[in-house]
Amino acid sequence: MLKTVITFKFRGITINNCATMKIKDRLFEFEDLAWFPDTIRENMTDYLRYLITTLNFYKPIIPLIIEGLKQTNSDQIIDLCSGGGGAIAQIQTNIELQSDTEIKITLTDKFPNKNAFEFISSKTQGRNSFSDTSVDASDVPATLNGFRTIFSGFHHFENDFAKKVLKDAVDAKCGIGIFDGGNKNIFAVLGILIFHPILFFLFTPFFKPFRFSRLLFTYIIPFCTVWDGIVSIIRLYKPNELLKIAHEVDSENYFWKTGKKRSNFGLNVTYLIGYPLTKPKGQ
Repeated sequence: MLKTVITFKFRGITINNCATMKIKDRLFEFEDLAWFPDTIRENMTDYLRYLITTLNFYKPIIPLIIEGLKQTNSDQIIDLCSGGGGAIAQIQTNIELQSDTEIKITLTDKFPNKNAFEFISSKTQGRNSFSDTSVDASDVPATLNGFRTIFSGFHHFENDFAKKVLKDAVDAKCGIGIFDGGNKNIFAVLGILIFHPILFFLFTPFFKPFRFSRLLFTYIIPFCTVWDGIVSIIRLYKPNELLKIAHEVDSENYFWKTGKKRSNFGLNVTYLIGYPLTKPKGQ
């Protein structure tokens, strides 16, 4: 087998893509660890939900979700890896404003943040439901049927598991949309180091639902959030990498589209959208 090694130099240091991949594979994010305290994990995801919603970060990719819903003849979204719910209520509102169609969303996660899910369900008058049991993105129960989405979560998966996530959607003949925000460069890393701790302190009083644990862990959470944010940037998939994984899963019976959309403050949202070439009956 021919092995291609790509090298580049940075300030006199030669680095190859194999070394970069090894570093990427060995890094971890706190919120992925099974032993990591739920209290801290939930406070971290609450912060990310508030930040993403405040920035209306995922507004540019709304037409892509609408396309996926239309192509799969669905008005139901199954959101995987929901964390603290992200900007899902805002995304739902944007979809309905742009499509003039009412949709329903079910929130799921491997580590369900039940308090956040209940808060979002109440906020949306029950139009957002949720699963309070663990849901594996690579083995979604058949009862959860609809267009699948993953926001700010796909970079957590190494290549083989990412392929399993897409294959599970293909096997179920479900559409899927992958959306990951951030710029893979040193400026994004510096931004996380500088601004995340400041924003956490500024935004904490406005997080809902309120938790006293936020005050107790006020110094621990920013550290974990900064670490996870930097690792996320390093782990981000490029559009061509997403398309390669998708084509390895199914290049004949599924339509795949990938690219980037520019969001607020010059940040990009990398996306992959896929759905069966044959539409469901009734379309």
